[in-house]
Amino acid sequence: MQISPIPTLSEEINDIRLRTADIVANRIIPNEGIIYAGGEKSKKLRKEINEEVKKQGLWAPHLPSEYGGMDNGFLELAYMNEILAWSPLGNRLFGVIAPNSGNQKILVKYGTDEQKKKWLIPLINQEMESGFSMTEPDSAGSDPRSLKTTAVKEGDEWVINGHKIMTSNGNRADFLVVMCKTEEDSDEGGANSKMTQIIVPTDSPGLTKVRSVPIWGHTGGDHMEIKYENVRVPLENALGARGSGHQAAQDRLGAGRVYHCMNTIGQMWRAFDIMVKYSTEREVHGGKLETKQFIQGFIADSYMDIQASRLMTIHCSEIMDKEGDARVDISAIKVFVPAAGTRVVDRAIQIHGWRGVSSDTPLAGMYQGFRTLRLADGPDEVHRILIAKEILNRYHDGLSWDFGV
Repeated sequence: MQISPIPTLSEEINDIRLRTADIVANRIIPNEGIIYAGGEKSKKLRKEINEEVKKQGLWAPHLPSEYGGMDNGFLELAYMNEILAWSPLGNRLFGVIAPNSGNQKILVKYGTDEQKKKWLIPLINQEMESGFSMTEPDSAGSDPRSLKTTAVKEGDEWVINGHKIMTSNGNRADFLVVMCKTEEDSDEGGANSKMTQIIVPTDSPGLTKVRSVPIWGHTGGDHMEIKYENVRVPLENALGARGSGHQAAQDRLGAGRVYHCMNTIGQMWRAFDIMVKYSTEREVHGGKLETKQFIQGFIADSYMDIQASRLMTIHCSEIMDKEGDARVDISAIKVFVPAAGTRVVDRAIQIHGWRGVSSDTPLAGMYQGFRTLRLADGPDEVHRILIAKEILNRYHDGLSWDFGV
């Protein structure tokens, strides 16, 4: 993997990108096999890379400096994510471990001093694991306002009842951030003001881990089905003000969608690199793959998919960095980029034949991840509806859409 400074970026962002790329390309990617194998050698190598990242001042780019992070702006983090995603291990070895990273950001913004001391600091120090428990088996995942899990105030406690599915990191978590309905439908306020996120320790009586949900045929993973039956936690475990859960979720998911897209672009970049290199080496039917017009078409189409995805996502990141209204752009990249990523990786798999669907390359994992991303953080259809509504509203107001801003 090669990377050069981008002339339009600041010296600071280019420096971050180059130093990140050096570690990912020279320390992580060549050692992926050793790290995945586990054991003492893997543990030692992980520790060495962690120490190098911290020494370079690149640790936890999503966190403020007061919590040991880089205090990055939105644009710096977006560009860094693009490089970290070259390897599936990149984010983890730089201290960005989902869903812990998302929970850390929510605790930084909404947590009380006591919550930060009890939950955030141990999470940052990797003394604890956390999970995010929102999706329900019997509620539409595309509409978080339809959630049925309730938290009822009784004395100085919340009593939680509900059924969740796909709770991320649920198998290993010491605590979960659980999205609950805390207001009755008949109460004042819209549906968005009836949700609260509540911290629930996983050893709480009444919390049952039903099963690990198989993902793409893989069993024993960390996404869990969980039942909450009269689970009691202190009132002070509520994150933020009562009724702020929907906004907290949007704070988490809005930025997360952009980071997911930059991660996707980084993986597309690596898939492209693997594909093009292989085409210059593989002999078939009397010549190299690169001489076949079908393969040349794959290369050209993949270049266009990556470049379009990247420019759309960078444009969105610039709007977010300036705290502008990026709703349409977030939804647009959330639909376009994973679909483009699927196309790029599909071509790379096709070129590699049996190797493409094996674990000898990272391509199969990328393909599954990109397809899953079309559901995660809101399905494509919901984002398409939002795009159309926002544009139509502009025209109904007598305006038009300005693609220049």
